[in-house]
Amino acid sequence: MSFLVYPTGGIVIHTESDVVLYPGELMKQFQSSLILGTLSYIIGGVFRRSGSPQGEMSLGIQGLAVFLLVVLPAGIGTVLGVMSLKRKELKVGWAIGVIVLNMTMILTGILLLFPG
Repeated sequence: MSFLVYPTGGIVIHTESDVVLYPGELMKQFQSSLILGTLSYIIGGVFRRSGSPQGEMSLGIQGLAVFLLVVLPAGIGTVLGVMSLKRKELKVGWAIGVIVLNMTMILTGILLLFPG
């Protein structure tokens, strides 16, 4: 793996894949994907364990809340994880782990949408 660093502009060029990255931009998609997956996991756990606030809401509002707070962020996190994998921001194992986390949260959210 070889990098060229230009001290005047601070641009790092990865010569193997011809990707131009600015310092600090290396793992933004991976970090966003990880944050969205973790957030979906936490909110999904709250929805699974809290029965009383959900009992008072209608089924449509419950479904909308689960979709907006669990499924949608996990879906966006999956897309960002795939983009991170394609850009080779990090090792392949980490990117695949985050993609699996986000896809698991999508499936969990879909199961929460249909409780019966």
